[in-house]
Amino acid sequence: MSVEILQQHRVHGGTLSYCRHASAATGTPMRFSVFLPQADGPVPYLIWLSGLTCTEDNFTTKAGAYAAAARAGVAMIAPDTSPRGEGVADDPAYDLGQGAGFYVDAVQAPWAAHFQMESYVVRDLIAAVEGAFPLDGARRGVFGHSMGGHGALTLTLRHPELFKSVSAFAPICSPTRCAWGQKAFTAYLGPDEAAWREHDAALLVEAGRARVSEILVDQGTADNFLADQLKPELLKVACEAAGVALTLRMQEGYDHSYFFMTSFVADHVAWHAERL
Repeated sequence: MSVEILQQHRVHGGTLSYCRHASAATGTPMRFSVFLPQADGPVPYLIWLSGLTCTEDNFTTKAGAYAAAARAGVAMIAPDTSPRGEGVADDPAYDLGQGAGFYVDAVQAPWAAHFQMESYVVRDLIAAVEGAFPLDGARRGVFGHSMGGHGALTLTLRHPELFKSVSAFAPICSPTRCAWGQKAFTAYLGPDEAAWREHDAALLVEAGRARVSEILVDQGTADNFLADQLKPELLKVACEAAGVALTLRMQEGYDHSYFFMTSFVADHVAWHAERL
């Protein structure tokens, strides 16, 4: 699975590359960015999963994470949020279709042909970046924002062997109990709500599926989506019952934007680096 480097930039002593590769899971070209700190030999790395409407560029240009990553000696991967291109299904709404893959493998038409984002991240992306860059696959973590925070949590819960650490900014904590998740899961997974439960972080923790001992979540108190869509209180209750150490930091006055993330991303990088 060859990786094509489209652009490279020097930043904080390391190298930022924009890349493209062919994904067997999605059947499309997929794009991602890679930040590599200056180092000798393979380095630990984090996969960042972005939220609704985002591409590989949002985190790369807005998060301001690379100074902290360089200090910690940690690489960072930021993939696109969905397949794109000619012949790929889409929807006029921002919360379904291209830019809204929800990190699940769709089984319903017309989405199933290309929207295989769980398999893309846990199989194709990891294989591609570890084959092309000096990354230590035994020291791999994941974090994300909103839809991507949902993805970081559920992919860790569903594939505990792949990720040593997990954190999130303003994650969709229980998509089966919010409009964003219900809409996406109906479209991608169909009407059987039992299938939805397999992609709901709070319900997976509640069901005893957590193999990770600790989770870090930052949530802004001025986030417009806090009450209706994100519901961190449901994750908190599940973690308390399951004995999972959840650090839920309610950040006063912060909203859902990248201004929030850039304010605390260095904390997340350092937290992961300690565990990787």
